[in-house]
Formats: sequence, C-alpha cells, structure tokens
Amino acid sequence: MRGRPIGMRKYAVLPAAAVLLTACSGTEQAATPPQERPPSARPTTPTPTPTPTHRKLKPGAKGSDVKELQRRLKALNYDPGKLDGKYGPSTEMAVWAFQAVNRMKQKGAVGKSFWEALADPEEPRPMAKKREKDRVDVDLKRQYLVLYKDGEPRLITHISSGSGEYYCAKDRGATVPRCRYASTGTGDFRTGRRFTGWETSPLGRLYNPIYFNGGIAFHGALSVPKGPASHGCVRMPMHVAEYFPDLLGTDVPVHVRRPR
Repeated sequence: MRGRPIGMRKYAVLPAAAVLLTACSGTEQAATPPQERPPSARPTTPTPTPTPTHRKLKPGAKGSDVKELQRRLKALNYDPGKLDGKYGPSTEMAVWAFQAVNRMKQKGAVGKSFWEALADPEEPRPMAKKREKDRVDVDLKRQYLVLYKDGEPRLITHISSGSGEYYCAKDRGATVPRCRYASTGTGDFRTGRRFTGWETSPLGRLYNPIYFNGGIAFHGALSVPKGPASHGCVRMPMHVAEYFPDLLGTDVPVHVRRPR
C-alpha cells in the first residue's frame, strides 16, 4: 500500500493541529508585555535642610526678622529692650555687647557673620581666677559687663566706662576743684551704697547707682555711647538700670579688668 488508511491520515493531522494551537498560544503569551517589576530599593540621600537666610539689619530697620533678632538676644541674656520688631538704640546696645563677647567688630549692622554667631555663641570669659557664683565681671577693653547668678550669666550688657580724659571738679563738701583723669580702676571690689532713682553728684546725675569702688558706681545714663565716655563710673542703658538693682545685692564681688 502506498498510502496510509484514511483513519491513520486523520490521526496524523490531529497532533499537527494541536502543535499549531500550542505554538499560537505560546506566541500570544510572548506578545503580552510582562508585568513591570518594582524597582530595586536604593539608598536615598536625605534632602539637606536649607540654611535660613536673613537680610542685613541696621538701626532703624523694622520687621519680623528684627523681632527674631531681639528674641534670640534676650534668650542669650542680652537685653534688647522691648521685643517690638524695631531696631532702636536698646537693641543696638545689645548687639554691641554680643559682638564684644564674641570678639567681633562692634558695629550696628547685623549681617551673615552675626547671624551665624547667634546660632553658636561664645560664653563670656571670666575676668578673675576667683569665680564666685554671684558676682559682676566688667571688661573695660570691650565695654561690657556680666552679672552672674548661681554661677550662670543672668545679664550681659553694654557699658561705657571712664574716658581717660583729664578734668577738674569739686568733690562733695570740697571748696577747691580737684583735677584727675577720668578712669575706671581695675581690681576686685564689692558692692556697697545704693540710691533709688536719680541721684545728683558733682559730676552729673546717676540713675539707680550702686557704688562698688569709692565714688565709682554702676548706674543708668541717658547717653551710653559705644566707647568709654564717663568720668569713671560704669554707665549702662536706662532700660537695664531699671531692674539692675533687683538683680545685684549688697556686698557682691565685682571684678574689673582690662584683658588683652
């Protein structure tokens, strides 16, 4: 027989058809795009926090950044006066004191370097080897004082001490003027007599004076310039002198120095 029986031929066709269907089915599966796999986990770099920027401030400036400056100074025990967002004389004197403690050039302008120092400020350097928990340290070179309570700075303020100028004036009860240099002597002293309100002296009026070296006193004054300008007393801003006597008692050590 040349050919195969009809039944045999049909039987042979069926597997081919089955193979063809299987092949088409496989082709269709391949044509279907595979599901996307989730990307492999990669270490993520945290986004750096941007450094806040502040505008340059000068006396006379107003705004929320001035108020921020005042709040920060107040938190560091520098008294800028009212936290009113106005850069006035009280705030400027607090800026001078901060610059003095942080060994910066004393000027009214507050720029980038000042804001950076505010974020990481220096501590005041003690004036004497003996460091009583309650005391006052006075730096004549940089014109600031620090009042300590329980071993911690409670107040840091700008001052104006003796100008060094030669002058003549009558002392209390004297009939002849005495001439001398306007100097604030260095040394270790203690607080003594005080007066509440304005006291009139031969050299002018002193507000809430607290004497610590003879006729030399801490007192409030209407003029507290950046440099030494007094006859020998230690002038301080009026808003500080208002409460200074409440912080400073009698017989408290006072260390006055002119450090390098």
